[in-house]
Amino acid sequence: MLRFIPWADPLALAAYLGAILLAVTVHEFAHAWAADRLGDPTPRREGRLTLNPLAHLDPVGGLMLLLFGFGWARPVPVNPWFFRDARKGMLLVALAGPLANVVLAWMAKVLLELLIHSGQLSPWAVLMSPVGRFLRLAQNLNLWLAAFNLIPVPPLDGSRILVGLLPARWAWRLARLETYGFLLLALLVVSGGARYVLAPVLMVLQLGVARF
Repeated sequence: MLRFIPWADPLALAAYLGAILLAVTVHEFAHAWAADRLGDPTPRREGRLTLNPLAHLDPVGGLMLLLFGFGWARPVPVNPWFFRDARKGMLLVALAGPLANVVLAWMAKVLLELLIHSGQLSPWAVLMSPVGRFLRLAQNLNLWLAAFNLIPVPPLDGSRILVGLLPARWAWRLARLETYGFLLLALLVVSGGARYVLAPVLMVLQLGVARF
């Protein structure tokens, strides 16, 4: 899904790896933090309530992301029976990951604008500096990760958010697709269909971040 991995530029590649590592780590930490705040001790017990990237990386998923631009992190274990309202709790936990990425993208945008308007360097020099490259990538990758996870296909966060919003009968039917979710997602990615779902969501997020 990520077509712009800068293999030919070592500095840009280092910025890319740092940005994607930050985005994935914050995403998974947000899931763990939300579940912990809602009363589920499972993420804390499993060592996932941390910003240490090693706690969240999946070796195979990370290698796939590096080689093909499509991968995954280790899912945060959550037990909805600890929540006062299981459906609402799972909705909030699912929403926490993409929301954290949107906030991180906004922070990267604000920091980049502050550097540009500081007057210490020209805007072009700021954008081409290691810090500028990292911040631009952090903004783009976090928005991409948020948009991708909002696709309503199991096991992505979008499907769990939708389960929490739909009437119980339809929510149950959507939840049953979890067994075939990875296959459905793989078909979407391989066929190119995911980009048509991803594009409007990404556009809305980009406009939202740019406005504030």
